[in-house]
Amino acid sequence: MIGSSTNWLLLSLILLAANLPWFSNKFLYVIPVHKDSNKLQSKHLGWCLLELIILYFMIGVVALYAEKATFGQISHQDWEFYAITACLFIVFSFPGFVYKALWK
Repeated sequence: MIGSSTNWLLLSLILLAANLPWFSNKFLYVIPVHKDSNKLQSKHLGWCLLELIILYFMIGVVALYAEKATFGQISHQDWEFYAITACLFIVFSFPGFVYKALWK
C-alpha cells in the first residue's frame, strides 16, 4: 500500500511541476524578467522551456529518492526510459501551455 500512495503523490507532484513554468512571469518563481527598468514583461517561450528542463531533472531526483526509499534500491534504466519520461513530462505540461500561449 505504501508504494501506491507514493505513486499517486509522485504523479501529482509531476503534474504540478510540469505546469509551474507557465503560470508565472518570473524565472523559477524568483528572478523577474524585465523589459524596461520598471515594467515586468511576459516570459518568453524559451525561458519556459528552460524551466521545464530544470524541473524535469529536479523531479527526477525526487523520483530516484522515492524509489530508493520505497524499494531500497534504484533500478538501472537505459536511454529509452528517460526519453519517454521527458516526453510524458512535456505532455503533462500541456494544460499550462494552453493557458499561457493559446487561451490568452
